[in-house]
Amino acid sequence: MNAPRLVIAGTSSGVGKTTVTLAILAALKARGRQVQPFKAGPDFIDPGHHAAATGRPSRNLDGWMLGEAVNRDIFTRAAVDVDISIVEGMMGLFDGSSPLNEIGSTAELAKQLDAPVLLVIDGSAMARSAAAMVSGYAKFDPALRVAGVLFNRVGSDGHYKLLKAAVEQETDVVAVGYLRPDPAVTISDRHLGLVTAMEQGMGELYGRLAKAAEETIDLDRIEALARSCREWPTALPQPAARRDARTVRIGIAKDLAFCFYYPDNLELLEAEGAEFVRFSPMNDQVLPDVDMLYLGGGYPELHGERLAGNISMRTAIRQFAERGGTIYAECGGMMYLTQAIRDFGGTSHEMVGLFAAEAVMRQTGLTMGYRTMELAKGCILGEPGITARGHEFHYSSLVPRGALDYACVLQDAGGLPKGQDGVSIGNVVGLYTHLHFASQPQIAKSLVSSVRRTSPRLSVNGGDAG
Repeated sequence: MNAPRLVIAGTSSGVGKTTVTLAILAALKARGRQVQPFKAGPDFIDPGHHAAATGRPSRNLDGWMLGEAVNRDIFTRAAVDVDISIVEGMMGLFDGSSPLNEIGSTAELAKQLDAPVLLVIDGSAMARSAAAMVSGYAKFDPALRVAGVLFNRVGSDGHYKLLKAAVEQETDVVAVGYLRPDPAVTISDRHLGLVTAMEQGMGELYGRLAKAAEETIDLDRIEALARSCREWPTALPQPAARRDARTVRIGIAKDLAFCFYYPDNLELLEAEGAEFVRFSPMNDQVLPDVDMLYLGGGYPELHGERLAGNISMRTAIRQFAERGGTIYAECGGMMYLTQAIRDFGGTSHEMVGLFAAEAVMRQTGLTMGYRTMELAKGCILGEPGITARGHEFHYSSLVPRGALDYACVLQDAGGLPKGQDGVSIGNVVGLYTHLHFASQPQIAKSLVSSVRRTSPRLSVNGGDAG
């Protein structure tokens, strides 16, 4: 297949990659293109905006968590029916899991996808120096093709013409346009990143971004760069056949407090025979009729009062677990299962109460990094010794109020021990680590298999056929 594709990378974090990416995504969609978005690295917020701007789920690709073969597989499946694929990078172009190699970097991913790179530079305070910067990035790795540059925060067309002339006279890289500094197309920040796409007023933002791109970005050149790729292999791996016809109904928490999910995690569960029923711990009074709960990450600390006030939902989830129900929770979802969340203002909000701890928010002390998770004991995630990869990113910590039982041990990207994770009780496991199931598909198999063994609705016919 042709698979036109382009990686949008930055010289560093904070140069406006997400703004530029959303402007291009929205403008291409406005042109009538079917656009498939991707995000390099373990991010949830940017992909949410990608999906809202294009109408297609944005997929995470990651050299460290997933590796080349899985990245290429995810890309192939998602890009098979689209006109163009756009990959938003992470941090700076060459930043990854280590300062000494390219693993996990946007540059590594661009090479895995054999895709040209569009470099985003904050052009607000430079002219000819832009040529030196572009030259350095373009020549740093000869195996990488930095094909174009786009300047952000440029105040006038005259300033852009200076930047364009400098770059195109001194390098082989083409300048494809710029975006002006404009508060109307700026997404607000908070402690874990940008405001999410689910929040009010975001729909208008993408329209404004598309208009800005149409005015100052050469979209024809953007599409030409994406079409300059070589052909992409057309063979699609065959999905594994389901071995058990008993559908597992999974209640998935989706609201402003819980909104961080990798699409591939959900699809791997579906491939094992799961179907999802959406519910809101903030707004719903009762649980849907399900066999398992999946509580993703998000911002429960910002909605502590609402979550605490929904006593009927908290009670229903606690009783579901006490009856032997399976619950898998990550980060914010795990915090919700503790006895309380203490917010940034010091107010403690009562939560579900399954784990004997309080999740305490801290203004400093961010925990962030790649993680290898190894099961230290058997649980709903699988047998001891199984490993998977993921990422931690949180400002809270667990303060025990009693005994806590952990199912997992962690290492960082360099193999150094990072303590325990996976608080467990009965058929409930809660981790700070956001696992990517594609790094270890056995986890999806184990979760669904465990539910089939223990769910009263599914065990009526006897045993686990998987």
